[in-house]
Amino acid sequence: MTAEITEQELVEARQIWGSALVLISKEFEAEGIDAARGATNGMLDAAYGFELGQVLFKPTLACGQQTFRTTRDGALAYLVGHSEEYPGDSGFGIKGWRSVVSETAASFIQGDVAMWMGWVTCTDKTGGITKVEKSWGYKKDTAGTLRIVLHHSSLPYQPE
Repeated sequence: MTAEITEQELVEARQIWGSALVLISKEFEAEGIDAARGATNGMLDAAYGFELGQVLFKPTLACGQQTFRTTRDGALAYLVGHSEEYPGDSGFGIKGWRSVVSETAASFIQGDVAMWMGWVTCTDKTGGITKVEKSWGYKKDTAGTLRIVLHHSSLPYQPE
């Protein structure tokens, strides 16, 4: 059996995800959409568990029939846009991000499965801030790598 997930591994997994998001933005600015796609594929390979089965992915800025994504192509389209299959996606990953910081509300660990929820603050190159509410579910693969198998993100509720 794979070793139990630790709180430190959850911290590292969020840092890996945030660093990858910043890299996607920088690659897009420096080299264009193909470079951004390459960086995004690297992120999907390093952080997500598509090889374990469907990843339950609910992006922040998705709606209608394409609110929920369970395929790698759906995640890629959300992060870089430029997809005929997902015309509503503008590319969350190519918004000029420069830093990503997470703040834990709570986590749950049981063996090789863990859940995390909290706030993720993304700062862009102009200093603009987007703060989202996020939940991630993780599973360790057979090599002991933490993989995202659930990704839910939403904007904070704004009562009227």
